[in-house]
Amino acid sequence: MKPQGVHPEDAESTSAASSRPEAAEGDDDRTPGTDADVAAEETHSEEVEGDEPLLPARVHRPSDLMRLLVGVLAVVVLLAIAAFAHGTTSGLEQDINKGTGQAPDLLIKIAGLASSIAILLVPVAFAIERLIKRDGLRIADGVLAAVLAHGVTLATDLWVAKAAPDSIQEALTQPSPGDIHALTDPVHGYLAPVIAYMTAVGMSRRPRWRAVLWMVLTLDAFSMLVTGYTTPFSIILTVLIGWTVAYGTLYAVGSPNVRPTGQTLMAGLRTVGFHPAGAAREETPETAENGDRGRRYFVTLEDGPPLDVTVVDREQQAQGFFYRVWRNLTLRGFATRSSLQSLRQALEQEALLAYAAIAAGANAPKLIATSELGPDAVMLVYEHTGGRTLESLSEDEITDELLRNTWRQVQALQSRRIAHRRLAGDAILVDRSGSVILTDLRGGEIAASTLLLRMDVAQLVTTLGLLAGAERAVASGVEILGPDAVADCLPMLQPIALTRSTRATLRRLGRERAQREREAVLEASRQARLDEAAQDAGPVLDKPDKKAERAEARAEKRAIDEALEEAREEDLLSQIRNQVLLIRPQAPVEPARLERVKPRTLISVFAGAIGAYFLLTQLTHIEFGPLIENAEWGWVAAAVLFSACSYFAAAMALLGFVPERVGFLRTVAAQVAGSFVKIVAPAAVGGVALNTRFLQRQGVRPGLAVASVGASQLFGLGCHILMLLSFGYLTGTEKTPSLSPSRTVIAGLLTVAVLVLVVTSVPFLRKFVVTRVRSLFAGVVPRMLDVLQRPQKLVTGIGGMLLLTACFVMCLDASIRAFGQEGTSLSIASVAVVFLAGNALGSAAPTPGGVGAVEATLTVGLIAVGLPKEVAAPAVLLFRLLTLWLPVLPGWLAFNHLSRKGAL
Repeated sequence: MKPQGVHPEDAESTSAASSRPEAAEGDDDRTPGTDADVAAEETHSEEVEGDEPLLPARVHRPSDLMRLLVGVLAVVVLLAIAAFAHGTTSGLEQDINKGTGQAPDLLIKIAGLASSIAILLVPVAFAIERLIKRDGLRIADGVLAAVLAHGVTLATDLWVAKAAPDSIQEALTQPSPGDIHALTDPVHGYLAPVIAYMTAVGMSRRPRWRAVLWMVLTLDAFSMLVTGYTTPFSIILTVLIGWTVAYGTLYAVGSPNVRPTGQTLMAGLRTVGFHPAGAAREETPETAENGDRGRRYFVTLEDGPPLDVTVVDREQQAQGFFYRVWRNLTLRGFATRSSLQSLRQALEQEALLAYAAIAAGANAPKLIATSELGPDAVMLVYEHTGGRTLESLSEDEITDELLRNTWRQVQALQSRRIAHRRLAGDAILVDRSGSVILTDLRGGEIAASTLLLRMDVAQLVTTLGLLAGAERAVASGVEILGPDAVADCLPMLQPIALTRSTRATLRRLGRERAQREREAVLEASRQARLDEAAQDAGPVLDKPDKKAERAEARAEKRAIDEALEEAREEDLLSQIRNQVLLIRPQAPVEPARLERVKPRTLISVFAGAIGAYFLLTQLTHIEFGPLIENAEWGWVAAAVLFSACSYFAAAMALLGFVPERVGFLRTVAAQVAGSFVKIVAPAAVGGVALNTRFLQRQGVRPGLAVASVGASQLFGLGCHILMLLSFGYLTGTEKTPSLSPSRTVIAGLLTVAVLVLVVTSVPFLRKFVVTRVRSLFAGVVPRMLDVLQRPQKLVTGIGGMLLLTACFVMCLDASIRAFGQEGTSLSIASVAVVFLAGNALGSAAPTPGGVGAVEATLTVGLIAVGLPKEVAAPAVLLFRLLTLWLPVLPGWLAFNHLSRKGAL
């Protein structure tokens, strides 16, 4: 028996034999298979095990969303050209009018009449054809898209007539030939719905209907342009609106699911010459990483050995699309692959890799047939391999010989410069004889670069290290590939170069390792307390010996450090690196730069660009020369003083929640060092880490240090919210005789209430918040109880927080007064509200120091409470200069000083 290929149009008849009506769609409109085919299908209709009896009726395709975004962008670009390139639009219209002015009147009238009739008949004829084939869902989608497109055209016409700039109006309209006092429609209300309808019903996959549609649209556009009832930009905008609305509708409501079932697979196998007796689907989790690997079936034949069949459809191929797009944006090109391939490209790539791997001498599944299952799926037929995945084997079954055999398969691929790109444990099979088989070759590459080959080695040594340990993984790799080949992979031995499943496993092991270290520290601390209690049970002294107390504290700290050192474990990648360095001490260890840009850098640049754009737009209308000459330098000096005092207040706010004795001046220096740290990390993260580290270096136990900083942060958050509400209330009652709160405060409270309701009603968000709050209160509450037993500490902490806020508010107020004229100052309550809102947003923003977010919020807030923008913008710049940028150099000096002294 020799299987034969299938023409794409022939595969459509196979799809039509499916039990799902939607699977009958295709480019060809022939009737389904013969009666014999139908009878054969009925014979085997109950022989598919593990098939999907309940498939979602609709799927939301990422490709539809991408087309929607492209359409919106195209509309924006078109309107921008119409608004700012008036000469280009006018010249284009003149050229078109000149070129079409010679057309015969009879031809124009015939074209207009034919297009007007056809533009209505084509959609009706297509709807009738779809209804005959029982495809009413697509017609409903098309009607919905047409209605929405008509609404968008009406809104666009109204906007152009009432609010659009004159240049856009001139580009989209012209005097009507029938009435020189009237203008033509900017968007054609009948044409955009037709385009949306025909796009939503899936005409792009039917060449004959598509050709008819574009011929009618071209004829209609020609007749309208020649007769002067439209402009070129109006035609283009009409087409873009119809196209964009269609794909927006498809993504919102979902497209009918045409995923082929197991019965379609059976019919497809008979079409290519096989005689299947039964099929069983292999269950594999559909995640973002392996969802596009296809559904797999074990097929038994009536007259031959069994087969392994992989079915790939558009919905499965689109899984993980946005994750792959993000990887392509953030990683360099050699480290990624295409975000979304067509089915034809996916089929050809997998077939090419399968043949190339076997030609290289590697054990890979033998591909014996391929075929399309209609327009939305393909299948690949392999000889059955059997076996179990490498990750499913027990430790005893993973022998050194098995590890060497795995490396030999990779060596065969690399000898022909073939990169596998996914050497995870589930992509490596071991049959009953112990032979290793490499599967999942679809994501590989031929003629691969050296970097890709090294990434394969790094991935495989990590995979084997997870299963057999770093020493055995490295030793087997060195034995087969040689020490140089294994050593060259060290620059690629980083999480970003590994598969998603491998990274998840490494993170899980890291959490388990950290948990063991915490348990060891807690056990050492508990044992030290027991020893201390046993010593205290001896003779009672009249006066406590401070030297003895300090000695006990040092002994406890030493015991904890020893326990932490004993419990500390190296992560797997470090173990592999150390094993390689034992063999090749001169091997390169510097990680290769695989990332184009880090996510934090991308977010920082984006937020900073928004803030810079906003500030520049405010500063373009400000003359700084006269402003600086008229500045009140006394208020500038006052702002500098308030900024300096904030570091003493921050030290008080921290020490108030630390019962242990810590030096005040050294704490002030740590807060100054924090002004340098928050530039290289988000404000809500850098300060916490620095203060925690500082307290640990001052002798506070790690758990208590974290609890102290957490208590300070939690209490500071509560004070921040109370002060924001209080000052907001006062601001709302400043200009009214009654004490009723302002609408802004009420709106803020309602917004907070809505957010709380959303968080509590969504299970994922509720679990996330509860987990974080529980972990926070687990250490913070006992620490708060310790602080409450010392009133002077509590007063210091609360006073420090209030003083810290007061310093910043007064600094901002002094900055305003430095540039403000008589009568332009604000009340302290208004300044406090603006600062508190800006500081909250700055802490939430992912940018270092809240750059961009704080500037924009403060400037908008000051303008909103009545300050002229000529004063608000320079005041905010001065405030941020004194509180963020100027302290960077002293902060760097303080950071280095404390680091040399061992305080950080």
